[in-house]
Amino acid sequence: MKYEPVDSQLFINNRQRLNPLLKSNSIVILHSNDIMPTNADGVMPFKQNSDFYYLTGIDQEESILILYPDALEEKHREILFVRRTDQHIAVWEGEKLSLHQASKLSGIQTVHWTEQFDAVLQSLIYQSEYAYLLSNEHIRSESRVVTRNERYINSFIKQFPLQKLERLAPLMTQLRMVKDQLEIAQIRRACQITEDGFRRVLKYIRPGVGEWKIEAEYAHEFLRQRSNGFAYTPIIASGKNSCILHYVDNHEICLDGEIILMDVGAEYANWNADMTRTVPVNGKFSKRQRQVYDAVLRTLRYANTILRPGTLYADYQNAVIEFIEGELIGLGLIDAEEAKQQGPDKALVKRYFMHGTSHHLGLDVHDVSCRHTPFQVGNVFTIEPGIYIPEEAIGIRLENNYLIGEKENLDLMATIPIEADEIEALMASQH
Repeated sequence: MKYEPVDSQLFINNRQRLNPLLKSNSIVILHSNDIMPTNADGVMPFKQNSDFYYLTGIDQEESILILYPDALEEKHREILFVRRTDQHIAVWEGEKLSLHQASKLSGIQTVHWTEQFDAVLQSLIYQSEYAYLLSNEHIRSESRVVTRNERYINSFIKQFPLQKLERLAPLMTQLRMVKDQLEIAQIRRACQITEDGFRRVLKYIRPGVGEWKIEAEYAHEFLRQRSNGFAYTPIIASGKNSCILHYVDNHEICLDGEIILMDVGAEYANWNADMTRTVPVNGKFSKRQRQVYDAVLRTLRYANTILRPGTLYADYQNAVIEFIEGELIGLGLIDAEEAKQQGPDKALVKRYFMHGTSHHLGLDVHDVSCRHTPFQVGNVFTIEPGIYIPEEAIGIRLENNYLIGEKENLDLMATIPIEADEIEALMASQH
């Protein structure tokens, strides 16, 4: 792993928070992710299962976790299994974690090689009454790939058909929505690396530069700081491309007079940042670009005032839509009288602002969430309003990451330039 080891106390705390949520006499079985193939004998970079990492801190394939809080013997209450390393693996792939290293990273005292899993489980499973297994229950999931955990559910049912099954995913969602201070420190690190990337590219943006070259500058800065790279596929969208929400081709030349929308974030130690900035290619916003920019910035700041504990997401989103409707009227994009006649779907508004304002952020960029759970202290959210005007080739989105606090929210990206005047001044000083 590139990143500095994470304090194992974080993962110890996470397991301790899970235990009270389990039914009495329950066993939890959780697998790491697979290594996914590309073509021929190639493989994709390994990405750990977020729930597995959250509970263990282990960033390695072929690993398994058993939690059995009510086990009679203490050594059976937390058991970690990791892939055995040997000389052949060390030569071809590099050494895997030793049992001692895995214990140190996770804070789990009982660690075995993965091939011992079946025997250990067999000795414990019939003592338990319930088994918690994991499936992907993210509200946006559309994956057709069967994960290692989902394959294991089928295997488990065949092997232990009378065991009472429980869903682990809702409990993990409940836990992961509220961030530990040690977890917040990792998100802040990802935000700081993202800031350094943004400041780097401000020196580089000018008419005639390719979007892909700007992407490369971000990548250089992220990797230089021990990040694995982008938290998600970056959007570097100039001119008309700024109106395409998920534009990822990044293959156009940035032209004089255009704006460039950059939706990027660094990943660090598996935690993620998610930032959007929109800047003028030539370093100076036109009058119209500035009008739209300021309207989006006002919306972001308004959203921060209502992203507060106890608020439901639907009410929050509706309030932001009401606010941005006023901004669209002020920009001459919507007629005030027509706005009064539109239905509750706010179709006129959604012509120019068609996406959600916020999402949870953490080990996943679109982190696990429950839309029916009111916002809580300790949630980390993005705020990312936008106004998109294809007929003017102007798409402006701004995005910061916020920790919900008891009295006020903490902007985790407060030091990243966002004021239009500051952006222009920085670009002028660096060209």
